Amino acid sequence: MDWYPLWNSLRIAGISCALVFFLGILAAYYAARLPRIIKGFLDVALTLPLVLPPTVVGFFLLLLLGVKRPVGSFLLQFGIKFVMTWQGGVAAAMVVAFPLMYRTARGAFESFEETLAYSGQTLGLPNSYIFWRIRLPFCKQGILAGAVLAFARALGEYGATSMLTGYIPGRTATISTTVYQLWRIGNDSEAVRWVLVNLAISTIVLLAVNMLEQNNLRRTR
Repeated sequence: MDWYPLWNSLRIAGISCALVFFLGILAAYYAARLPRIIKGFLDVALTLPLVLPPTVVGFFLLLLLGVKRPVGSFLLQFGIKFVMTWQGGVAAAMVVAFPLMYRTARGAFESFEETLAYSGQTLGLPNSYIFWRIRLPFCKQGILAGAVLAFARALGEYGATSMLTGYIPGRTATISTTVYQLWRIGNDSEAVRWVLVNLAISTIVLLAVNMLEQNNLRRTR
């Protein structure tokens, strides 16, 4: 059994989750402080990949990152290529996982008791200290839950990934694309093995989310 799809899926999910983690926190922190109308428009723009069909997201990524498109051809001059490469899987996973991280982190920031920040300001603490030592620790359970959900979404991504990277054994194959290819050629037994692998990982991820939610509930009480 070739384990490359598992390794590649974990690599893509891990890198995309790490990038989305920081981008989601940054976007959520500033979005939570915006006026309601502006925040509403920003929410629509940043959450749109969550409701669009994954193949539509992949199509938009091809229009943006294709080697014959302005952005794609510009990046190609520096040796950066997203089409038919595992790096393209990272880009696709980031786009589809970002809304989960953003929405969860924004909800955590909005539940933060601002009087704690005001108290820190009256003591002369800088905003950077308040953010890293007061705000983030208070919101860490929600933020970690968002990161776990983003990882799970990136790990199970198929539509946008298949549009952008296709299926190349040993290069771009992931668990999801491998299951489809095995089913397509009639190798159901091998497809079932990969389904069970994905099921086991997804179960572990969901258990982690439940534990974080329970800890957050205890802390709130």
